[in-house]
Amino acid sequence: MCVGAGCQDEGVASDSRMVALGFGKFARADRIFALERITGDERGDGRRTRVWIDGVTDPLIASRTEVTILRDMGQEAAFAGPELDEALDLAARLAAAAEEGRVDLSDLGRRARRLLASTTGTD
Repeated sequence: MCVGAGCQDEGVASDSRMVALGFGKFARADRIFALERITGDERGDGRRTRVWIDGVTDPLIASRTEVTILRDMGQEAAFAGPELDEALDLAARLAAAAEEGRVDLSDLGRRARRLLASTTGTD
């Protein structure tokens, strides 16, 4: 509590809720300044997200996704809904299929049109 004219943080919101990162690791929501999705061969075995925390030199490795961590931080508006997940899945499938030399353009085109329609409200 601040009393008197010397208070400068009056009206400043402070969110010091603890956010679970998985495997018994926690961080204060107001100290997390970046989340980085782990991709490729690095991802797996409980390694999903790098969590950058103010005052900690190296990122902590979280077993939870960045979307889940953002929700726990109270940042629901910071990410898109299922459309983003579907777009990322579509991109991952396209990249994998292209790498293997097999791309089903009719399937990818259908999914892309459905995704675009859901975000623009047109059919």
